Amino acid sequence: MLHDGQPVGRVTSGTLSPTLGYPIALAYVPAALAKVGQPLAVEIRGQAHPARVVKRPFYRRK
Repeated sequence: MLHDGQPVGRVTSGTLSPTLGYPIALAYVPAALAKVGQPLAVEIRGQAHPARVVKRPFYRRK
């Protein structure tokens, strides 16, 4: 995980969500950066991709 281009945490798992249709991940970040809506980035193969902290659970069946 990156914040302002600096490493701040570690992704523990990530995948393309078959039900949501976009990538999701779980990560450890400092508590100060774990607020809902906090913009972060995920580094994938050397490139930063935008991410944000969301409330759990991030998916509920209707």
